[in-house]
Amino acid sequence: MTDEAIEHYRSLLRGHLAEDAQHRLDAGTRRYGLMFGARPICTVLRPFFIASARYDEVMQDSRLVLCAIERLASALLDDARLRAEIELTADEERLIAIEPGYRAPDASGRLDAFLDSQGGFRFVEYNADSPGGLLYGDTLGEIFLEMEVVKKFAERRAVRRIPIRPKILETLLGCYREWGWNEHPQIAIVDWNEVKTRAEFEVCREYFESQGYATRIVDPGELEYRGGWLTAGDFRIHIVYKRVVTGELVERGGLEHALVRAARDRAVCVVNSFRVQMMYKKALFALLDDPAYESLYTNEELGALRRRIPWTRRLKQGATTYHGRRVDLLEFARAGRDRLALKPNGDYGGRGVTLGWECSESQWTQAIEDALGASFVVQERVEVREEPFPAMIDGGIRWDDRYVDFDPYTWSGEEVMGAGVRLSSSALLNVTAGGGSAAPVFVLD
Repeated sequence: MTDEAIEHYRSLLRGHLAEDAQHRLDAGTRRYGLMFGARPICTVLRPFFIASARYDEVMQDSRLVLCAIERLASALLDDARLRAEIELTADEERLIAIEPGYRAPDASGRLDAFLDSQGGFRFVEYNADSPGGLLYGDTLGEIFLEMEVVKKFAERRAVRRIPIRPKILETLLGCYREWGWNEHPQIAIVDWNEVKTRAEFEVCREYFESQGYATRIVDPGELEYRGGWLTAGDFRIHIVYKRVVTGELVERGGLEHALVRAARDRAVCVVNSFRVQMMYKKALFALLDDPAYESLYTNEELGALRRRIPWTRRLKQGATTYHGRRVDLLEFARAGRDRLALKPNGDYGGRGVTLGWECSESQWTQAIEDALGASFVVQERVEVREEPFPAMIDGGIRWDDRYVDFDPYTWSGEEVMGAGVRLSSSALLNVTAGGGSAAPVFVLD
């Protein structure tokens, strides 16, 4: 169904329809400031299409995997020996002791997945600390729906987008109500002034204020905590939409930073909570995949984990299992260059990731040796689907194959709705790693 949709769209994207599409994309990029540093967030002229039945399948198994993650997070909080498996630092242990005031620490999250050519999909990590990009596809969806080529396409094929801005606000307000205050809240979107994702914050601020909630974008250095209030200048804050990465906040501001102290004193509702540090670690997937921990999950959740989670282990000396077979982990890793990736346990944005199949044998061996002195996981390769996407180059359309990831969005630890898409000519798909493009998701009904 999607292949036919792509071909139909391709047949339409010509002449004035192609020019109109580029014009509207350029105008929308300026309107929303959709730039990552000096480059546009979106550089392609078609949306990502997914059939309704496949979308529903992805959402269903994503929900089961999310349920397993929530069950695991609860066990980690209660069991220090189990928690040792994800290798939290001493500072992170102190952070997760802060009671958030609402049930699910991952009020919003992103399950990063790859769809394969056979109709399946697999998750490779869970971004729960400060999931970015949620609004890129949201705004791009609005821009694309105004394109004449999309309107022409929709005359024959019903398409729909999943609005995300209302869901973010609904989630923040739900956490705030559960947290216990009834006062009409003021919201601070908190991250460093220099981050390249500021355009997303502006989209949020504009929407929150249109719904009647005073909102400011605030650098962590502007926050003050005194008299029982967290403030930025004369602006009293009830809800912090925390977009700053926790590790960077602690590294630059310490555990006595105003935001941490206010959260510890229950003086402000911080979303996502600091407890997501348990769920942000790449080693989480080792606990989801390893049969040694399967007693933590229901049978239905186990089925989804076996379908959707690739083989993952913490890199360390000793024996483990690989699809039921007992192996020496380091020997297996060294011999598995063509099918394994190394990932730092506590980093993000694709930093420090080594893809074995893109290395020489000596480079892979050295990467393993270097990783043994730090906290890393080793994960089995998953298929990455390629699809053709068009870009306007020198006045003409060029269609190139791009690797695609499809990242369902999670809400309040129990719901999965909407998704983001990233495209790249490299198998390492990450906007912060450089290159690539975002694209809106359109469901084909």
